[in-house]
Formats: sequence, C-alpha cells, structure tokens
Amino acid sequence: MKKVDMIVKAPHFYTMEGEGVGYRASGAMVVDGGKIIALEDREAVEKEYEAEEVIELKHHAVFPGFIDAHMHTGLAIMRGLAQDTSNWMMYGLQPFDNAVSEEERNAGSRLAIIEAIRAGTTTIGDFETNMEAVCSFIHKVGARGNIAYTIREAKRKVYKPGELYEFDKDMGERSFEENLRLYDKWHKKDHGRIRILFGPQGADFISKELLLRVQKAAKERNTKIHMHVQQGDRETYQIMKRYGKRPIQWLKENGLLDETLIAVHLTDATDEEAKVVAESGASMIVCPGSIGIIDGIVCPSVAFQDAGGSVALGSDQAPGNNCHNIINEMKLITLFNKIKYQDPEVMPAWKALRMATIEGARAIGLGDIIGSLEVGKRADFIAIDLNKPTMLPLYTHPMRNIVPNLVYSARGDEVCLSVVDGRIIYRDGKILTIDEDKYLNEIKQYPEGIGQRASQEFFEINGTNAHFMRENKL
Repeated sequence: MKKVDMIVKAPHFYTMEGEGVGYRASGAMVVDGGKIIALEDREAVEKEYEAEEVIELKHHAVFPGFIDAHMHTGLAIMRGLAQDTSNWMMYGLQPFDNAVSEEERNAGSRLAIIEAIRAGTTTIGDFETNMEAVCSFIHKVGARGNIAYTIREAKRKVYKPGELYEFDKDMGERSFEENLRLYDKWHKKDHGRIRILFGPQGADFISKELLLRVQKAAKERNTKIHMHVQQGDRETYQIMKRYGKRPIQWLKENGLLDETLIAVHLTDATDEEAKVVAESGASMIVCPGSIGIIDGIVCPSVAFQDAGGSVALGSDQAPGNNCHNIINEMKLITLFNKIKYQDPEVMPAWKALRMATIEGARAIGLGDIIGSLEVGKRADFIAIDLNKPTMLPLYTHPMRNIVPNLVYSARGDEVCLSVVDGRIIYRDGKILTIDEDKYLNEIKQYPEGIGQRASQEFFEINGTNAHFMRENKL
C-alpha cells in the first residue's frame, strides 16, 4: 500500500469539476505533499492507500476552500463606523482612517483574517498598505494569500464633492517601491502559498505615467494588477475632469485593459462597459455587501459573466460591509441580482458557489492550483457540518438541497474543518496555528483612542452619522 499524508472520507463531495458543482457521493479524497492525488470511491482508496491521518466526516459535505478575492483587512479596526452615509469614503470613513495608527491597523487585519477563516475562507485577497504584517500573519496562520500593496499618488485627506485630488509624486513613487519590495520578499513564499500582486488604488488615485509603469512591472514579473475600476461616480468624475473620458474608455485607449488586470467593483459601469472589460481578458471581483451598503448599487457582474468573463467574490471592508464572510457574499450576490432583474432564476445558488470557488480562483489567476477538488491541485478544502440547524433538513432526492442551504441559510459556523496546502488550519471552532483569544482581546484597547482622535473631524464634517449621534439614533 502507498503511504500518504491524509485520507478524507465524507458522504458528499462538491468538486466544482465541469460546468456545475461536480457532486460526488460517498467518496474518499487522498492528499499527499499538499496536493490532491486521488478522489475515488472508498473501497478503491482503502485498498491502495494508507494515511498518517484519516479524517472521517460522517455527516458533512466537503467543498473547495472559499476565496475572498478583495479585502481591506486593516479597516476592520473601524468596523461599523461608516455605514448609512452618502460620500462614504470622504465623509464616512476618512475621519476615522486619518486617526488610525499602523499598530491599530495591523490589529484590524488579524481580526479580519481570523473572522474570514472561521467562515471557510482559505484564500485571503488583501489590498492595503500594512501588507508586511499581513503577509507575516498569513504565513503564521497557514492561509493562502493573494496580496496587493496600495499604490497611490492622491494625498490622503478629506476632499469635498467635486474637488480634484492633489497628486504627490513622491508618495506614489514610495508606494510603488514598497509594492516591488513586497514582491521581492514574499512572492511565491511558503511553496507558492503567498503571491504578490500590484495594487494601484484606482485610475483616479494615480497618474497615467505611474499606472503604465505599474503595468509594465506586473507583466515583467508575470503577476496581476489588482485595482478598483470605475468604482463609483466619484472616480468617473475625477477621470472625466482630468482626461475627458469615462474610466473604462480611458483605460482601454491607454492599453490598460488586458488579462493582467483584475478589475474590482465596476460600480459605475454600464453593462456595455462591463462587457468591454470582460472581452479584454481582464477579470472582475464583485463585493455585493459592501457596494450595496455604501452605494445602494448592484454591480454588473451578471453582464460581465454573460460576456464570458470570470468573476470572484469579495467582502471588501468592515466599515462598509461589516463582515468578512464569503457565505454572506454568496447570498447577497444571488438576492441583489434577483431583485435587480426581477427574475428569481437569475444567479442561482450553484453559480454563486462557483464564484466563491473555481470561478473566483480563475478570476484572481489561481485557477490552475485551487478552486476545485481535482487531482494535481493543491489541497485547499473545507468541511460543512450538515447537522447544523441551518443545514437541516437534508434532502438528496429528488433534488439535493445542500448547496441552496449553504448559500441561502448558512452563517459560517457550519464550517468545522479548513485545510490549506494539505495542512489543517481550523478544526471544530478553533484555529490551530495561533492563539485566537490573544488577538481578539487586544482589539478592545483601541476604540477609545481612535474615537478621541477622530472626534473633532467627524463632527466638523457633520455627516449622516454625526446627525444620528446627536439625535440619539445610534
């Protein structure tokens, strides 16, 4: 018999092979050296393999690990501080963001990553400036990282509606150099588990000259650009004022739409503009919870998919979305599009699941190694406890209700096992690689100081939430 690292037995496997969910009943998956080497019926596996660890999952379904393709984990330190307000970035988030220290931001990142892992996320797609600390924590916790450093020239301050951003070329150069340094240190570390992308914040936050240099650097290094694209009417206004064109048109005319680009949000894009991006070879990340709360908009991910493009799901940031739970994003992408199109058959549950797994993996450039349970791919997978109240009752005929229940009913605590690269990182409510309580308890020391430092600017801006506070509505 061949000795291997792990055999996983379960009554239900969702492999994501083919065009659907790749369902297999009562199988066994063999893992060795961090890879899936077999997925067959139990008897065949038991005859051929002997494992150091056999995981017997008697009332569970096994899925590929979820991909949260776009996060700003450091902002989790400001969870719940910028909802229900217009001009979210400047009048909601900015007074708090201006007050947060690097230490506090790093604590927020750890909080967000812990939260995501507990809800089944195995790939963290982070995008911020505190990425050295994030890479170190991802390395420690054992998750997979797809990380971009924010490259920005626009000065960080509160801009009034209609005010053009002021560019600081030195700041842009420093942030570009930091992204290059991060790439040199972390790209493909931990046997390829951590990958570094380039992260221009958006076409409105960076000059044309620097953006073209970023694209050249990404192509030379065979990596991706992770960038907000036509993120909202704010970006459209800035690009129109600077260049006289809408952002997607401007990007296309300057050769910036191609397979190197992962376009985030497309909030202010029309269906036709989304089609232009998809047909260029670029992919898309949609964050339904965040953009729904921040802008009240359903982004054109359906149009993007209809044009043949790959779309991943992201949770974005906690001051807008409030949570880093990709199960929540699966539910919202289905509900919002059903409402938008007034059609209950638009965006079925199985399609949302593919966006969280195989389609998401393809969108971020990792479809060859993760996103499905296939021989030769890395062993990133999770187990869902089907005895949880949200997953009951269980039907297997005349139809299976496991996927609908996961997407429309589950909350995250149904995840009982997470494995990345063949290594168990989460089991039965506990992350095995860190002391969770230590990191969760440290968060409690920061809100008072952040609140005090942000208070004056918060009330001077006098946004919606300042009114709510005065009216005792919060």
